Amino acid sequence: MASISKQSGGRRTIQFVASDGRRRSIRLGKCSQKTAEAVRVKVEHLAAAVNHITLVDDETARWVEALDSVMYDRLVAVGLVAPREQTAAETMTLAQLIDQYIAARQSMKPGTRRNYEQTRRLLFDFFGRDRLLGAITAGECDDWRVDQESKGYASATIGRHVKRARQFFRAAVRKKLLAENPMQDVKAAAQVNKSREFFVSREATEKIVAACPDAEWRLIVALARYGGVRTPSETFAVTWRDVNWERGRVRVPSSKTACHEGKEARTIPLFPELREHLAAVFDEAEPGSRYVIAKHRVGSMNLRTTLERIMARAGVATWPRLFQNMRASRETELAQDYPLHVVTAWIGNSAAIAAKHYLQVTDSDFDRAAQSGAESGARALQNAVQQAAARSGRKSQEKAQAAMPQGIAPIGATPCDIMQNDLVTPTGFEPVLPA
Repeated sequence: MASISKQSGGRRTIQFVASDGRRRSIRLGKCSQKTAEAVRVKVEHLAAAVNHITLVDDETARWVEALDSVMYDRLVAVGLVAPREQTAAETMTLAQLIDQYIAARQSMKPGTRRNYEQTRRLLFDFFGRDRLLGAITAGECDDWRVDQESKGYASATIGRHVKRARQFFRAAVRKKLLAENPMQDVKAAAQVNKSREFFVSREATEKIVAACPDAEWRLIVALARYGGVRTPSETFAVTWRDVNWERGRVRVPSSKTACHEGKEARTIPLFPELREHLAAVFDEAEPGSRYVIAKHRVGSMNLRTTLERIMARAGVATWPRLFQNMRASRETELAQDYPLHVVTAWIGNSAAIAAKHYLQVTDSDFDRAAQSGAESGARALQNAVQQAAARSGRKSQEKAQAAMPQGIAPIGATPCDIMQNDLVTPTGFEPVLPA
C-alpha cells in the first residue's frame, strides 16, 4: 500500500514499499490532496506490477506515458518504471543532421555544395554546432532570419538560405527525427532582386572585347554575351567536337541541368558574333586540343576578378553579376526577334524562369514605344483630317445636286452625266411612225 504524507507549505510525498522491502518516497511538491490521491493510486498499481512481475493496466500505462520528464525520472529513481529511450531529436545535433544531409548527396555540384555549406555556417553561428534538434523552436528560426537582416544580407540571399535550411529540417521530419519542421513557416523573401539587373549593351561589350589580352578571353566574353552560355561551367565544357562549322551550330554541355533527363546539353546557333572569335581561337589552338578554352582553364574561379581588370582597362564600369547579366542581356535581345520557346531552348531555361530572372525592360524599349506612339498618333490625325474632308466634300456635292433644277447639268458635267439626268419617254427618242 502507498500512503501520502504532508509537509509544510502544502508539499506532499508518496511513500510505498518497494520489492526489496525498503520504503521509498516520491516527492510531489506542492499540490492538492485530490491530485496526490490520484498519483497514489497509480503508484500502488505500478508497485504491485513490479512486485508481482505483472503488466500494468492500460489506464496506468497511458498515465505513465503522458508524464513529463521530471515526474517520470522520479518514478525511474524508485524503480517503478524503466528509463525512457531517448529519441533522435533528443540526441542528434544540428551539425550531425546537416553533415549527414550534405554527405549523402554525392552527385551535388561543387557550386551547390558551397551554397549549402554557407547556409550551414549561418545556422552554426546562430544556434551552435552541438544544439540538439528537438531544442530548436520555430520562434528561434524566425530570430535566425532577423539576425541575417541585421547583418545586412540582401532579401534574395536570405530567402535562399531559409529555403536551404528548410530542406535540412524537412529531411529530419521525413526520417521521423522531428515531429514538425521548425523552419516551415519562416518567411523566405522572393529571390528576384530587380535592383541587380543590368542590360549590357553591345557598345560596352565591344569595348571590353577590344581590351581583352588574347583571343581566348575575347571568346569567353563573346560566349557569355552573344552565346548566352553559363560562365564558367558551360564555357569550359565546350569542346571542338561540339562546334559544327558547316551547319552553324554549337553543342553546349550543361552540368547544371545534367541531372534532368534530356538536359545534358543544348544546341545554340553559331551566331555571327561568335563565329569570328571561335575561328580566331581555332587558328591558335594546339594540334589535338580538346577544349575550346584551354589555357585559361586553370584558376577558372578567378574569371570575375580578371574581367573586372579588363573592364577597368576598357573604361567600362562594372555592373552587378557580371556574367549573369551578360547572359540575361542576350536572352532579352533574342526575345525581341524570336518566339520565347525558341529563345529558352537556346539559353537553357524555362519561360517562367526567363520572365522571372532574365528578361529585362531596356531603354530602347521605351524609345521604340515612344517613337511608334508618335508615328501612330500622326497617322491617326492625318486619317481623321482626310476623312473629315471627304465627308465634307460628299455633303457639299449632295447639297448642290439637290438644289440643281432637273435636266440642267452642272458646269463641268460630262455627256454621260447629262444623259443620266435626261428623262426617256416610253417610246424612246425615235419618231413615232404611223401604224
